[in-house]
Amino acid sequence: MERDKRLWRIVLLTPPLLVFSVLIVWPLLSSFYYSFTNWNGFSSSYQFVGLSNFQKIWTDRLFFQATVNTIIWMVSALLLPTLLGLVLALLLDSKVRGGKFFKTIFYLPICLSAIVVGQIWIWIYQPNWGLLNTLIEEITGERFRYAWLAKPDSALFSVIVAWSWQQTGLSMVIYLAGLTAIPSEILESSASEGATTWQRIWYIIIPLLVPSTVVVIALSVINSLKGFDILYIMTGGGPFNSSDTLAMHMYNESFKKYLIGYGSSISVVLFVIALIIIGIYFRQLRKFDQIYGQ
Repeated sequence: MERDKRLWRIVLLTPPLLVFSVLIVWPLLSSFYYSFTNWNGFSSSYQFVGLSNFQKIWTDRLFFQATVNTIIWMVSALLLPTLLGLVLALLLDSKVRGGKFFKTIFYLPICLSAIVVGQIWIWIYQPNWGLLNTLIEEITGERFRYAWLAKPDSALFSVIVAWSWQQTGLSMVIYLAGLTAIPSEILESSASEGATTWQRIWYIIIPLLVPSTVVVIALSVINSLKGFDILYIMTGGGPFNSSDTLAMHMYNESFKKYLIGYGSSISVVLFVIALIIIGIYFRQLRKFDQIYGQ
């Protein structure tokens, strides 16, 4: 019987492991390999250049600009959906009229692909007839034709707004699930003791939502690291590389300049950064488990 179980484990696990190896492990190992070469992606002949690609990173102005943009992107992608999701969850949990309708509306963007979301917001930001400029014209009564995605000062933050609009619904749903797990007796007791709404939120609800916050932060960080497609469709890293992130910079170097070796070295750096972030998260998660006894 034990032998049959072992055989079935092997049979069932082999196909997904093969797919994972072909689609994930092999490209990852290939990136490490090509990061030490000057391969252009086409030629069958290339040379090993050692650490030259990694040395080039330290003199690449665009790399450091992309690093700063990546930090801005990750912090914004973490804070905005988390805070907005919490606010929406608190509002919708208070039994507002039409709550189910609003929950559906706010959750709907997460069901759309990043490409669709990007295209929607391209229309919103359109200088001549876009929704945003039209609303500003109606409020101010003056002609307004600002090109949000074509200005270095606003391109990255415009994409961050679009990304946050899509991700907020997921955070909201997780917080709503956390709110349903809070015993109503605690809130009723605090209200009878004279606690205001703000005091109940700050001293009772938010501390009890820590497990939900951990999940939201984890998903936000993971999703932000994958935030390439919406940047690609909305700005392509422009204008003048002002919205370049490390993932976008890697793409441009690899598939626009055909510097596969150098692009692979950037991907290795991004991989190491992701490992560090994940390591810090799991370390904090262990501390969280010790505190809450989970």
